[in-house]
Amino acid sequence: MYGRHRARRLAVGMGAAALTLTLTATTAPGSASTAAERHGWGDPLAAWSDEFDYGSGADPAVPDRSKWRLAGGGPDRCWPGHAGNGRRCDANTRVVGGVLRMTGGTDGDTGWLASRYGQKYGRWEARVRSLATAPDNGRTYHPLLILWPDSNEHPEDGEYDYLENGAPGESCAEAFLHYPHPEDVPVQQESARTCGVDLSQWHDVAVEWTPEHLRGFIDGEEWFRFSGGANEDRDCVQCAPSMHQTIQLDNFHGNGLQSAVYEVDWARVYGLPDDESVR
Repeated sequence: MYGRHRARRLAVGMGAAALTLTLTATTAPGSASTAAERHGWGDPLAAWSDEFDYGSGADPAVPDRSKWRLAGGGPDRCWPGHAGNGRRCDANTRVVGGVLRMTGGTDGDTGWLASRYGQKYGRWEARVRSLATAPDNGRTYHPLLILWPDSNEHPEDGEYDYLENGAPGESCAEAFLHYPHPEDVPVQQESARTCGVDLSQWHDVAVEWTPEHLRGFIDGEEWFRFSGGANEDRDCVQCAPSMHQTIQLDNFHGNGLQSAVYEVDWARVYGLPDDESVR
């Protein structure tokens, strides 16, 4: 573990320079572009994966509560948003026509969804797109795919934001992988950025977490890989305890936001076979 008693503190949060690369692939729904297909991950864990193949335009459905926790703790309820900005509301996350749709309004109310299943190591993949629904006013929502610690202890138990964008539908994807570290040190993280990806279109975004590394994929292509990095201020980047998937459209501004939608065609969870030699 990281040292609890330190002679110094890091002045910056980055353990290494950010990775930047370019991917040009764009895909249509149903194409063979997933990391699971390309890298042979096998079948998803059906009990904890969701194809969102329910709900219609006339009758939006609540996400399967046996698999997901919604914001607010109950139907038509809300709780405070990211860093106290706006609210996260149950009603802002619904399944419509076979797609999970998360909406963020100009008033700052938005959605949030968390899997009820956590595991230490594994693979997660989701097919996502996001779009602003009003003119840009500089107050944009952040679409995210996150692995969040089951303990809810952050930053002590880490956080893996394997997709995080400062605006819906951007042409560059970003990721921020947080080291497990004590709360009294500056943010400890690695980051990656890849451009040439139109996030207003469907893309398959995945993360692989093993005892050896963290790897990120877009449309089956690896775009980041991190491992190690432990020092007196932190544990190694892949050394978090059990994590679960969250899907978030975060409010960083309070109110008066540019409205947006964040859609998920499906979200799948994979284990790591005990006998697998992970590359």
